[in-house]
Amino acid sequence: MTEANQSSVSEFLLLGLSRQPQQQQLLFGLFLSMYLVTVLGNLLIILAISTDSRLHTPMYFFLSNLSFVDVCFSSSTVPKMLTNHILRSQTISFFECLTQMYFFIMFGNMDNFLLAVMAYDRFVAICHPLHYTTKMTHQLCALLVAGSWVIAILNSLLHTLLMTRLSFCADNTIPHFFCDATPLLKLSCSDTYLNEMMIFTEGALIMMTPFVCILVSYICITWAVLIVPSTQGKWKAFSTCGSHLAVVSLFYGTIIAVYFNPSSSHSAEKELVAAVMYTVVTPMLNPFIYSLRNKDMKGALTKAISMKFFFCSTITGILNVVKKTSL
Repeated sequence: MTEANQSSVSEFLLLGLSRQPQQQQLLFGLFLSMYLVTVLGNLLIILAISTDSRLHTPMYFFLSNLSFVDVCFSSSTVPKMLTNHILRSQTISFFECLTQMYFFIMFGNMDNFLLAVMAYDRFVAICHPLHYTTKMTHQLCALLVAGSWVIAILNSLLHTLLMTRLSFCADNTIPHFFCDATPLLKLSCSDTYLNEMMIFTEGALIMMTPFVCILVSYICITWAVLIVPSTQGKWKAFSTCGSHLAVVSLFYGTIIAVYFNPSSSHSAEKELVAAVMYTVVTPMLNPFIYSLRNKDMKGALTKAISMKFFFCSTITGILNVVKKTSL
């Protein structure tokens, strides 16, 4: 990047969710609690799936990847906000801002792709049950996840590199709690036409293609379920998709509310609420949605938690024995 293209702004100010001290204290406690629940809940999902051989299937393989991405997705925004509150600072350097935007876009794309992959998995399981094991092989599952990572990384890198060519000359105040492409473009004092065109074309394609795949998958699933003569069979088929549909609705509903509404209908408050929903609330709710509606997950989670408590009690007992022996 040449000196002419370098930004004269060395740092930005993240205004956060509120400027009222009392509200800031409340929001800090709330977001800290939600972040801890997100990390603990998703890590428990990963632990349960990895330790229970009954869950070593494509559906749970994708779910464990989704849990990992959800932890990273929340970690790309929430810790910086909490750190700024503790340090009583609103600043974020230009490099840190672009880095945060890069990881935010990458993990957001991964969430998008994994939801589409999980919809395809449910489509094959319900519409082609006899061929499920031959179609959803370990190689295909690994290829779908690896391909999603490659596309997400390249797409995030593209938008980040396009952002580095812009200049930020005057206002450096971001009315948000993290660095996103849209508020950054509003602060730029150079031509943002190329950036905006890439967001509305390539970015929209990256976002909408998985969404269309999910819709097509569930149209086919619905048609296949409706022709099942047994009521019990219909209920079983729909129940296996209920958790995924709930997460899809929550994730895409908030994103559509932010990025696909006319700009005239936008307000800073609505955008902040929607951003909190898909960056913090959705990753936190995913473990509960998938575990509460799934008997296998409940059993695996109970087993994982029991193992954890047994391990902790064993270590505590050993330490007590060593302590008494040394005395």
